[in-house]
Amino acid sequence: MLARSAAATLRRLGEGFPVVAITGPRQSGKTTLARMTFPGLPHVNLEDPDTRALALGDPRRFFARHADGAILDEVQRAPQLLSYLLGIADASDRMGRWVLTGSQQFGLLDGISQSLAGRAGLLTLLPLAQPELAAASPDATLEERLWRGGYPALHAAHRRAESPHWFAGYVATYIERDVRQILNVSNLLTFQRFVAMCAARSAQLLNLSSLAADCGISQPTARQWLTVLQASHLVALLPPYHRNFGKRQVKTPKLYFLDTGLLCYLLRIADARDLQVHAARGAVFETWIVAETIKHRCNLGLAPDLYFWRDNHGLEVDLVFEHRGRLHGVECKSGTTYQPEWMTPARRWREAVGEEAAPSLLVYGGDHSFERDDHDVLGWRDLGSIGH
Repeated sequence: MLARSAAATLRRLGEGFPVVAITGPRQSGKTTLARMTFPGLPHVNLEDPDTRALALGDPRRFFARHADGAILDEVQRAPQLLSYLLGIADASDRMGRWVLTGSQQFGLLDGISQSLAGRAGLLTLLPLAQPELAAASPDATLEERLWRGGYPALHAAHRRAESPHWFAGYVATYIERDVRQILNVSNLLTFQRFVAMCAARSAQLLNLSSLAADCGISQPTARQWLTVLQASHLVALLPPYHRNFGKRQVKTPKLYFLDTGLLCYLLRIADARDLQVHAARGAVFETWIVAETIKHRCNLGLAPDLYFWRDNHGLEVDLVFEHRGRLHGVECKSGTTYQPEWMTPARRWREAVGEEAAPSLLVYGGDHSFERDDHDVLGWRDLGSIGH
């Protein structure tokens, strides 16, 4: 079992809250992390219909049987239990007694905000991050890392050759089932096309009307379906940085998948070797950098608070974030040989920002990290701490 960077944050939340909630996409390792971090708590899977029926049939008896606490898996399947949990949490000063997991933001977070506001510590667990994977497979190439992605099941020794088959099952079993639970999708093939069209737009500005037209659906439907993909932690929208630095800026967000293995599967990239020369290599690499930065912040229990910056002339900085009163810009390049001209947009952006701008960072597809006069260069193997 791979050690998770989020374990320290989860333990800290367990020391300060009576209830801890872990959300994230299906198969990201939420249950495993909960059981490893709180080994003394029994595990109750509310996805199981018999267990769920017993819990909902007599909630008071259910909680009496678990008087010392429990890990409640997929609790969004039984949101009524959260109202009973409120009184139980208030009746005791014990911390870390109840651990809730859920794969859908809608069900879990809505229930917590209504029933357990102020009593639950929240952690978002995304698939494995680069530092976690580097400990398990230090010799993997960049293409192998991008193509396989970070879902824990794909890094078990007996499954390393099954990536396309696993993702096919993941899409059919989890994504489509979750969609049916949240939305009334009359044509599942249309939704499958929608997901594939989103993949083709990863690391691009989101043109919702174009996306809807390509899928043959209305713009409100496209917006609703995209919201479900966000709630399922499969995609994220990166907003443009809102301050004006003397140039007109775009106001459209950029779309990113949160796992490049799933992205490569949806793009029909057959194996890691194909990624070396694939037309989408740059977009997949940029998607990976953004996803890794989001993972890093989530593992620390922080809000992503990440942006990009682009003006109407096409000048763009891939990632922008604030830290200790300064603005940091990050450029992402998939090339393996450092090119000084890669930093031209970042230099122009720093000139526009002025004194608030920190030295820029370049993350590239090479192996070596080093410093230059006005920016740092980070090789992909050293990725792990952007955004904090």
